[in-house]
Amino acid sequence: MKGYLIGKKQPKEDSKQSFKTLSGVLMLSAWGLAMVVSSFLFLYLGYLVDEILGTTPNFMLCSFFLAIGLCVWRLYAEAKKRGLGL
Repeated sequence: MKGYLIGKKQPKEDSKQSFKTLSGVLMLSAWGLAMVVSSFLFLYLGYLVDEILGTTPNFMLCSFFLAIGLCVWRLYAEAKKRGLGL
């Protein structure tokens, strides 16, 4: 209960925790955007390779799953580096 802090500045610990939470949310949203963009880019490149070689879904699906796997791997490495307990 922080009723005694009305009209006073909050302690530094609260602002640091708030910044850490906001930083985590921003990091996850940036990784989500990167995952969507890279998956569609790899999906399109796989589609182009399939059109050239005549192998309908092979390269398209492989490149899509490769993009998802690489993004998840990099996200895990980033979380481990930041010490988020994974």
